[in-house]
Amino acid sequence: MNETTQAGRIIVCDDEPDVREMVGEYLERRGYVVATAANAAELRAQLESGPAKAIILDINMPGEDGLTALRSMRGGADHTPVLMLTANSDVVDRIVGLEMGADDYLGKPVDLRELEARLKAVLRRGGPLAKAADGAAAEEVAFGPCRLDLAGARLFGGDGVEIPITAMEFSLLKVFAENPGRVLNRDQLLEQAHDRSWDPFDRSIDIRISRLRRKIEPNAQKPEVIRTVRGVGYVFAGK
Repeated sequence: MNETTQAGRIIVCDDEPDVREMVGEYLERRGYVVATAANAAELRAQLESGPAKAIILDINMPGEDGLTALRSMRGGADHTPVLMLTANSDVVDRIVGLEMGADDYLGKPVDLRELEARLKAVLRRGGPLAKAADGAAAEEVAFGPCRLDLAGARLFGGDGVEIPITAMEFSLLKVFAENPGRVLNRDQLLEQAHDRSWDPFDRSIDIRISRLRRKIEPNAQKPEVIRTVRGVGYVFAGK
């Protein structure tokens, strides 16, 4: 079985039939199992029928738009990786999508090769890390009162309750865990967390760090775990 087939079912949700058909057929030719949805209601029905490995979700849909659908998913503790499709000019929508927990975004008109590359990166980030062959316990890293299970790709609070995180949030925490005490600028974080060379808009990392701080910091307004180094980037103060 090839890599793309192992990636599992991808749901393409877009109100434009031509886009659904084009993206769906391209991914199927690349070995993916694809399901389609024309709106948020059909997306929910697809998710109720079985889990998906990732969702390609259009923002601008009539009725319940993609941002509302994403908010509903994240509020219901569904953390399937989401790649959002946006109009190139909709920077505000991109920011809101990232704030809500989208893993990535791609502007329309869609370049199918770039879409596949972004999808592969999302799936790599979302997949659990392989455990040690000898069955050793998963390595854990403390982030303030929280602990990150690197092998299971899970974050737990000080009370032991799991804290939901997106694939991208886990990827960022993993980068920080591997670089304690080292100041990382935005380009370094993007390169190591995204597994790709292209640059998203400038503030995407800042938005994701802000989301993470609300989850791991005792006081997100006065961060002590992931600190800002003004004019440079961020540093994980752990270990």
